[in-house]
Parts: sequence; structure tokens; C-alpha cells
Amino acid sequence: MLVALAVGLLIGAAVARLMYDRQSRRVRDAEDRARRAERLAELGAMTGGLAHEIKNPLSTIGLNAQLIAEGVAEIKGGPGDEEVKPRLINRVGALRRETERLRGILQDFLEYAGSIRLEKRPTELNAVVVELVDFLTPEAERAGVRLRADLGGGQGGGGVSAPVDTRLLNQALLNLLLNAIQAIKNTPGADGAPFKGEVILRTSIEQRLAAGGPAKSAPLMAAVRVIDTGPGIAPETLARIFQPYFTTKSGGTGLGLPTARRLIEEHGGVLTVDSAVGRGTTFTALLPLAEPVP
Repeated sequence: MLVALAVGLLIGAAVARLMYDRQSRRVRDAEDRARRAERLAELGAMTGGLAHEIKNPLSTIGLNAQLIAEGVAEIKGGPGDEEVKPRLINRVGALRRETERLRGILQDFLEYAGSIRLEKRPTELNAVVVELVDFLTPEAERAGVRLRADLGGGQGGGGVSAPVDTRLLNQALLNLLLNAIQAIKNTPGADGAPFKGEVILRTSIEQRLAAGGPAKSAPLMAAVRVIDTGPGIAPETLARIFQPYFTTKSGGTGLGLPTARRLIEEHGGVLTVDSAVGRGTTFTALLPLAEPVP
């Protein structure tokens, strides 16, 4: 009996020691995660502040470059200045363009990395879509793209209402639409064809099906799709399009699509993409529906 008791005590001590070690590791891991999160938050705040500080002198540089260009244009030089003057104007123009590009990069970064405060209100998404299509149609047509809305809704002819911050949702959809228009713009069109392709902004109400979950328990969601008939996206590129700073476009910042996804997720939604090379791409934003009025 004494031997069994001793063995039991040894086993109990070993188990207690093992549990203590596991708990200690969990505490250390939690502390490490907390320190890393705090450090990341600190770096994020510093980076955002730095971006804001850079924007101010960039504005000053851009303004002075404009004034220099105007001053050079007004100079009345002597013989031989006909070649020097245009060269100076071109150089100042390049300075202004690069300044504007840097401002755009900083603005995209601040929109992606900055804090987001939503002011959500029940909104009829069909109205949002119609306004966006009206706003972008001239630019789309200049790019050789037919842009149209395909409005859906619930039973009985009702619309698609969701609690959203209209300004931020517009920004997300605008990023997706401009991306689609540019994809088609850069695609060679058929000879004599008025349009190279089409972009459709479609709304609907549908179930958000979870993998392996029963369809009857899936919640109804508001869906907004941006569908284009462009060249499609290769699988190796498709896997990376939501990574910050990844881009295949010359002069792109690689923050448009990550920003769109973040804005949709801040609304409690999800942004997905399907694409086939040679057939086009579809971005789908699923958003929680507005609660029905009792």
C-alpha cells in the first residue's frame, strides 16, 4: 500500500509539474503576443503620423513647382533660350507629376492603414449602385468599357437594404470598379467594336453558405458584385491580389484591393474573388442585411 501511495504521489507530482509548465508557457506566449501587438500598434501609429507629416511638405513642393513652371513660362529670354525654356518647363512638370504620385501613395496608405469610424445607416444599395454607374459611365466609355447596373432585390419587388457607411462603401466599390475598367482598358479590342468589354454592378439577396454547413441555416446577405469581361487573373496572381503593395500595374500602389476588402470587412461583410483567364473576373461583397422594420 505504501509503495502504491508513493507511486501515486510521484505520478501526481509529475502531472502537476507538466500542467504547471504548460500553464507557464501559455502565460509567456500570451505576454509575447501582447507585447508584439502593442509594438505593432505603436509602429502603426508612428507610420501614420509620419505619412501625415510628409504630406504637408509635399503640398508645399507641389505648389512651388507650379509657381516655378508659371514663372519660367513668363520669362522672355534672348536668342538661344527657345530650347532651354521648354526643357526647364518639362523638368518642372516631371517634378510636379512625381510629387502628385507621392501624395497619391501616401493617401492610399492612410486609407488602408488608418483607423476607420463607420457611421452606418440603413441604405438602399440599389440607389448606391445607380449613382456609382452614373458617375463612372463617362470614364468607362472613354476607356472603351460598357458599364451598367443589374439591380436585384427580395421577394415582392423590394430592394436590397443594408446598414452601411455610404461614403466608405462607395470607396470600396469605386476601387473595384476602377480596377475592372482598367483591366478591360488594357485589353486589345476587336477592330471596329465600340466597346472592348463590359463591367456589371449587380445587387441581390442571397444566402451566405458555409463550407459543409446546412443551407437552411445560412443567413441571408446583401450581395454586390463587380463583374467584368476582361482578361481574367492568373491563379498565381489571384492568390496575392489582396496582399498590400502587390500590384501588376505600372504606377499602381497595390493598396486599392486590400483597402476595399478591409472596408467591406469593417462592415461585418466579406469580399471574395473568382476569375478565369480569358473569361473575366467577379468580385463579390457580402454585407449583413438591414433589420426589417417591425
